[in-house]
Amino acid sequence: MAERAGYRKNGTTRGFKSASGLLQTRIRTASQSRGFAETRLLTHWAEIVGPETAAQAHPVKVGYGRGGMGATLTILTTGAVAPMIEMQKEQIRERVNSCYGYTAISRVVITQTAPTGFSEGQVQFTPAPKAKTGITPQARAQAAQMAGSVQDDGLKQAIETLAGNVLSKAKQ
Repeated sequence: MAERAGYRKNGTTRGFKSASGLLQTRIRTASQSRGFAETRLLTHWAEIVGPETAAQAHPVKVGYGRGGMGATLTILTTGAVAPMIEMQKEQIRERVNSCYGYTAISRVVITQTAPTGFSEGQVQFTPAPKAKTGITPQARAQAAQMAGSVQDDGLKQAIETLAGNVLSKAKQ
């Protein structure tokens, strides 16, 4: 029986591969076509430049010059926010270079578009709002009652939190 390329059957995986392993090469080739040798710059943009800047600007391209001495990072933003991003260019460059681990980016260029982009189907830059999870007072009281007989304070608090979250989710 011939094995497919990339799939090895051993005792722990039973012939299966993780989804990240299957997509890693495709993501790398797609990002390298836009100049992103380090995909972490795209996937962790908000962590690298901060949530405020990430909500207003996105990396578009990394262009390398002919001499190969430093690259140019192109950032897409809206016209109204561009002057603020322009003032933060040096901070963005330093943070991106810390992501690469060396001085990979020598220039940052800002490009501006309308909030909806060039076509009607474009989406806003703002990330999706985080879901608010609040434990209702009734669920908190039930959770405290369930964890009432536990002696250890840390364990009791963890059980109360878990039970409160489960009871709140069940009601939603």
